[in-house]
Amino acid sequence: MLKLLTFCAVYLVAVATTALGFGFTTSGNSIIVTTDGGLVFTVDKTSGDITSMVFNGIETQDSSKRSQISSGIGASCSAVQTGNSNNYILITCTTSTLTQYYVARYKDPAIHMATYTSAEPSVGELRFIARLKRSAVPNGYQVSDIQGGTAIEGSDVYLVNGQTHSKFYSSRQFVDDQVHGVTGNGVGVYMIIPDTGYEGSSGGPFFRDIDNQGGDQQELYFYMNSGHTQTESNRMGLHGPYALWFTTGGTPSTYDTTFWEGLSVTGLVPKVSRGRVTGTATGVGSNQVVGFSNSAAQYWVRIDGSGKFTSPYMKPGTYTMTLYNVELAVASQSISVSAGQVITSNIASKASNPSTIWQIGDLDGTPRGFLNADKIETMRPSDSYLNHFFVVTFNVGSSASSFPLAIFKAIGPVTIKFSLSSSQIGARTLEIATTLAFAGGRPQVTINNWTGPAPAAPNQPDSRGITRGTWRGNNISYIVNIPSGVLVSGSNTIVINVISGSSGDQFLSPNFVFDAVRLY
Repeated sequence: MLKLLTFCAVYLVAVATTALGFGFTTSGNSIIVTTDGGLVFTVDKTSGDITSMVFNGIETQDSSKRSQISSGIGASCSAVQTGNSNNYILITCTTSTLTQYYVARYKDPAIHMATYTSAEPSVGELRFIARLKRSAVPNGYQVSDIQGGTAIEGSDVYLVNGQTHSKFYSSRQFVDDQVHGVTGNGVGVYMIIPDTGYEGSSGGPFFRDIDNQGGDQQELYFYMNSGHTQTESNRMGLHGPYALWFTTGGTPSTYDTTFWEGLSVTGLVPKVSRGRVTGTATGVGSNQVVGFSNSAAQYWVRIDGSGKFTSPYMKPGTYTMTLYNVELAVASQSISVSAGQVITSNIASKASNPSTIWQIGDLDGTPRGFLNADKIETMRPSDSYLNHFFVVTFNVGSSASSFPLAIFKAIGPVTIKFSLSSSQIGARTLEIATTLAFAGGRPQVTINNWTGPAPAAPNQPDSRGITRGTWRGNNISYIVNIPSGVLVSGSNTIVINVISGSSGDQFLSPNFVFDAVRLY
């Protein structure tokens, strides 16, 4: 009852504040902000949590849980009206290792945010979670709606009406995830990550992390780093800016974050103190990605139809610049960025293109085109809607869509059958390109009556991957040197097994994901 009375009191103050125009008031432990753009929100100054978000009279914040950075930081908060013509309200919430900034800009129906860290939160991942009232915004991602479901893997994969659902299935690759949100009757709540919003995040352009989970609350996320199949170390410093934006239902556009430069924010590097990289990429098709990374920041840009690109505004420093063919790194070089300068750095693919006898799949860093690859990002391998993953025999020349995207130690190998002419035998090379592995899974082959060497355990993230909807790990190619006399004129057979010192049940057994297999 006391919680209900407190919530109602905050709500009534928020509604009353709407009539006051842009500004903020303090009531007890609550900082109540009116944007004059239809949004009134409340921050608990003793914790840094958001306790209310009223848009056009609709309360969108869940009453039983709070919206917060990580799992709550126990911060101490202060507020000030500042900036050009006092058109900004800056709330600063601090702990010894993390500062969370909330900003209201005059007439914006948004909570602008940025997060500064000098150490990883104790929860072990950095994310902002908006815990929204399900009845206000019931429309999230169907694949991540777990309401009424039964957990079948950990506490994050559920069976709902015979189909697997998971918060991981809401994820999109960072390079394509600038705006995502949930909606209801007359209201939409969206997370916007603008141009340099991912610079302090970790994982690279093709990393994916949770956007939404629909349960008793409608949860909307911005993940900056996590242990969810992440391929690089966490970055410290400023994360963002990013924003929680409210609409009457439509999807908003991204926005210019330059106004942050007029606020007092630790770690913010203004545009004038940044540099850019321009150039031409060759050896790959249009719309491919050029990425830039170092221990402090990451950026990326897609190349245009003529191969040209210009990077976002980057912090000064030395970066590894990488050219990708789809998701496969095909060239890298070191570049240095200086404040106020635009440097030119062209890059060309160095991908190996041997003359192959046969190839299964495209060598592009993904399993796209293989069996179930079009569904695995939003379904568990056990899902009844998928084609079976069990023992497969593949005849070279058949469609790649009948070749499995992954194989599992507890399920069995894939067998490849093919014919060779007398001119194609002798010492040859088999390449098995992979994108991800779980529990040390890697390929060992038997070719006719010859068994190839057992490779060492791969360097891959220590995390479930394919059962949580991702194939993105470290791209690793296994090269098998086939001695003369192993291959024969006529029919040949290759059996690819998963080997590992670990074990597990079915789809949680050691496994790996195919990129391509080729003989040359």
